[in-house]
Amino acid sequence: MLTALIVIFIIAYTAIALEHPIKINKSASALIAAGLLWTIYALSTGDHNLVGKQLEESLTGTAQIVFFLMGAMTIVEVVDAHNGFNVITSRIRTTSLTSLLWLIGIVTFFLSSVLDNLTTTIVMISLLKKLLDRHEDRLFFAGIIVIAANAGGAWSPIGDVTTTMLWIGGQITTLAIMKGVFLASFLNMVVPLAVTSYFLRGRQVISPSKNEEHGHRTRTSPFEQNLMFAMGIGILVCVPIFKTVTHLPPFMSILFGLGILWLVGEVVHSKKDEEAKEHLTLVRALKQIDMSSIVFFIGILLAVATLEHSHILTNLARLLDQTVGRQDVIVTIIGMISAIVDNVPLVAASMGMYSLAQFPTDSFLWEFIAYCAGTGGSILIIGSAAGVAAMGLEKIHFFWYVKKISGLALVGYFAGIATYIVQYRLFH
Repeated sequence: MLTALIVIFIIAYTAIALEHPIKINKSASALIAAGLLWTIYALSTGDHNLVGKQLEESLTGTAQIVFFLMGAMTIVEVVDAHNGFNVITSRIRTTSLTSLLWLIGIVTFFLSSVLDNLTTTIVMISLLKKLLDRHEDRLFFAGIIVIAANAGGAWSPIGDVTTTMLWIGGQITTLAIMKGVFLASFLNMVVPLAVTSYFLRGRQVISPSKNEEHGHRTRTSPFEQNLMFAMGIGILVCVPIFKTVTHLPPFMSILFGLGILWLVGEVVHSKKDEEAKEHLTLVRALKQIDMSSIVFFIGILLAVATLEHSHILTNLARLLDQTVGRQDVIVTIIGMISAIVDNVPLVAASMGMYSLAQFPTDSFLWEFIAYCAGTGGSILIIGSAAGVAAMGLEKIHFFWYVKKISGLALVGYFAGIATYIVQYRLFH
């Protein structure tokens, strides 16, 4: 049984990593893997009550993450539909390319800690099209946006799916992850930014023509833009506070906030006719969210759960401890592997490999996994959701990214690792 489970998981994992060359959506691979793994596990175990209880337990954990993601994605869609992100983009005015690079990098870093790295990448690359005319300049900026978005997501419990998984699973707490990983994440962004700005020094911003810039007509009033932006960001920022005060899981807070946003939207647009308000409603935002990503998370988390229940992951952890021995080296390797394969199953596997009894909440292992898995994906364009989004939006070629950006991301990754280890040793 164990051999069959491992072989099926490896085949599914390979299919997920090679999603684009083989032209099979990773969600399909994840769902088939989950179905096969649970079928084999149930048939070989024979104890239907035990398997049923384990499946319920896994489903509870998976559902919490899925509900949270659905709520967060919908809130961001509503803000975007109201052109709420113009609140940020309309304030960026500079003629120096290096100044603009630092501005974009820092805004991306902090914005992705509140939204998430995927959404932030989409927003910031959309902004680039309004600010920069030369495609070559936009490519470099897009590479920096991917690095900054992944770095910004790693230090916040709501900034990256993997950090959210660790937070919901009880491996990390809000203030500890922010204090512990912020400096490492900041250096992960600053080092590549500094190197890139050195090569772009002295260059001027070449803006697109006014016709292109104003091609998209705003369909909402400044009041609606500001209100929805403030409410959307406010709800997302309040999630960790709500969890701390009530001790309820984060999905409850996000669904509560979604209800409030829905109500406010209905009141604000109540006097408009159906056609005018149709694209602004929360019903439309629910249709716009990336459901294939949601389905992928369901499939992969349920698939990894079988490896956890069959004790494959705990045995793998024991083997790594015996052969490598050092936790920091093991986690650094996990982070670099996340550049090749999706970091969601990697973190899910790590959570199954190490128990909270052995490694308590906010221990070195969990914080270091949050940093490495969150930022390691920047090393290759396919290593993170932010990278894949940038690849599609700016038509970035895989090997262009390897040649121009991967080295920068790698230097930033190890700068952050050194910072985190030194900081941890100083304060613990």
